[in-house]
Amino acid sequence: MGDRPEGLEAAFRESLGAGLVVTSGGLGPTHDDRTVETLARVAGRELVLDSALEREIGGVVRGLSERFRRPYEEFESGVRKQATIPEGAESLGLAGTAPGLVLEVDASVVVVLPGPPGELQRLWARALETVPVQRVLEAASRPDHRILRFFGLPESAVARVVERAGGEGEGVDITICAHDLEVQVDLVVRPGAESHADALQRALAEELPRAMFADDERPVEELVLDLAREQGLSIAAAESCTGGLVAARLTSVPGSSESFAGGIVAYDNRLKRDLLGVPDVILSRHGAVSAETAAAMAQGVRGAVGADVGVSVTGVAGPGGGTPEKPVGLVHLHASTPGAEEAMELHLPGDRAAVRRRAAASALHLLRRVLAQSRHTRA
Repeated sequence: MGDRPEGLEAAFRESLGAGLVVTSGGLGPTHDDRTVETLARVAGRELVLDSALEREIGGVVRGLSERFRRPYEEFESGVRKQATIPEGAESLGLAGTAPGLVLEVDASVVVVLPGPPGELQRLWARALETVPVQRVLEAASRPDHRILRFFGLPESAVARVVERAGGEGEGVDITICAHDLEVQVDLVVRPGAESHADALQRALAEELPRAMFADDERPVEELVLDLAREQGLSIAAAESCTGGLVAARLTSVPGSSESFAGGIVAYDNRLKRDLLGVPDVILSRHGAVSAETAAAMAQGVRGAVGADVGVSVTGVAGPGGGTPEKPVGLVHLHASTPGAEEAMELHLPGDRAAVRRRAAASALHLLRRVLAQSRHTRA
């Protein structure tokens, strides 16, 4: 649709009548920002200049004019345009120079938001606090939303189980999405369809028990840290081809310092030897990308950092560096704990960024698995 007036008008005419209508974009100071004027026309409302809003926008724009060393007069017409809103609209304030708006039109509540994601998110949070939006949400019949997440199998394998269990329909909408070796199944369950959703959920859990790892949206790094915290264990990471991605994901979780001790990026073999204690004989006999080196790295980082659990990653991320014996995408992982050692060999598709990203995700899932086993053993 873009910014074509006829397309925008048709969209408004089609959507008005719904309980809640949310728009984004088209709120700028130029002639092709048409959202507000089009909404006013479709809603049958006059456009009025809000003087308080004009002063608020003007204050922001004066700062911009000074920064760019341009006279404020160059911006005045744009300020007036952005401060001119449909009669009866409520301003959500500014997240840039464009105000968000809430307008009640007959049975509909229209929320008008700016396009830039950061500005949209800030003003959407304010919109949720307004009485008209709260009234619509409270009156809405909210479907149940269930999430099931799997690791280490193709999207098609999950889809086959879903189809055998009855598939979509009977009041259940199903979305299956794969990303970095994880597969997420979303079940949106309308009232009265709970039994079919239960059957789908049961089939997935029973047929794919080893692959299913979560029924919520917490990232795997958060699950790993929770498992470590429960058992009073600390974690360290030794990384080569991932260059610190595992450590970055773990430290992205607030409070990670309780369980994550630290990491070592040992890209050069000299560092693998000097910092992680990988023996020269292993490096010369098996090479940097090998199960043996991965095991020595995981064990070595435990001692180097003083952690209970070590995880390592070493591989060929590409695009060069591969050989027939060790092609691009070959990655060796290892997890070392006080009571167990576990290795994983991967052949990952994709470009360099994809291989590195998937290797880091796989290392976190290896950690999750060994920590879950440790918890089970302790219990």
